[in-house]
Amino acid sequence: MTGTIINTAAIVAGSLLGTWIRARLSRKIIDTLFQAMGLVTIAIAIPMTTRSGNFPLVVIAIASGTIIGQWIDLDGAVKRLAARLQRRLAARDDASGNFARGLVTATMLFCVGSMAILGPIEEAAGNTPSLLYTKSIMDGVAATALAASFGVAILFSSIPVLLYQGAITLCAVAVAGVASEALVDNLSATGGILLVGLGITILKVKEVNIVNMLLALPIAAILTVSGLLD
Repeated sequence: MTGTIINTAAIVAGSLLGTWIRARLSRKIIDTLFQAMGLVTIAIAIPMTTRSGNFPLVVIAIASGTIIGQWIDLDGAVKRLAARLQRRLAARDDASGNFARGLVTATMLFCVGSMAILGPIEEAAGNTPSLLYTKSIMDGVAATALAASFGVAILFSSIPVLLYQGAITLCAVAVAGVASEALVDNLSATGGILLVGLGITILKVKEVNIVNMLLALPIAAILTVSGLLD
């Protein structure tokens, strides 16, 4: 798990640097950084949305994941968790809910995508984790920019990255049998659509409840592996 640990450390380092920078920036610059990160999120997402060769599967995953997520209120659970973390940290910059938004934004950017899946599998196969090394550089830079916009919330996104990529690495024997190109492409397309919504929310064009759509990702994986919609 060396690659995943380095990836996590890069996010922590970038978050700390960005939080330090944030304290030295004006509100106007921070607001502009928000807009910049919204545009970057959409730019990352758009190529991802075209990767799937089975778009009906992606649509069904998005629709069913949204219904289930809304029913069990995933968004409410995340906001309650973020509120508890905020109280423990005595955060003073979260009057508009930026802590929860930052945590969700960073977690999705760092965990959604083919590198987050293929990198741990590459390492588990005994190869040099070059994908995770590359991802570490990218995530470190992104964490710095995000933390300058959202604050300390970005630091906590390192935890789901460690758990998610670590779980893939530890379960690589089981995953290797199902980690087909179609699985990676369908997950990337589904995640890309969610990231577009996230970018729209960051830009304040429209509030899109991305958290309640997150179950679309495991549903897309299940549908792909089962072959029900081939």
